[in-house]
This record gives sequence, structure tokens and C-alpha cells, in this order.
Amino acid sequence: MVRNKKAVTLLLGDADMEMLEDLAKKKDASKTAVIKQALRLYRTVDSRIESGEELIFRKRMPEGQDQLEGFYLI
Repeated sequence: MVRNKKAVTLLLGDADMEMLEDLAKKKDASKTAVIKQALRLYRTVDSRIESGEELIFRKRMPEGQDQLEGFYLI
């Protein structure tokens, strides 16, 4: 199967470019691969939130208690 590819120009400020470069290095991936993964993740999260699900980050506390922090897309 042949996929049609399209190019896009993305203008990033210094802080965003640094973040992208750091993530690419950390994940041993190209900047393009990081952006594609971020888009797929955003689409998945957005779709699930629209269907009524919640995204929750949980940090384990030393005493065995959990601290919950909700994350909502606008």
C-alpha cells in the first residue's frame, strides 16, 4: 500500500523546540516521530474524554496513599 505523504511547516518558539529536541533524544526518535506520536496520543485522549471517560494521573505516596490529579482537555 502506498501512502500519500504531505509536508507541513511548524514554527516553534525556543522553549517548544527545546522540549521537542529533548523528547526526541530521550526516546531515541526523530522529531517527526515524536510529533506523530504526540498527535496520536492527543487524538486518543480527546476521543476518550469526548466519550465520557476521564484521564487521571496517580502518584504513589510513601505511606501507600494515592494522590489523584485530574486532567481535562478543553
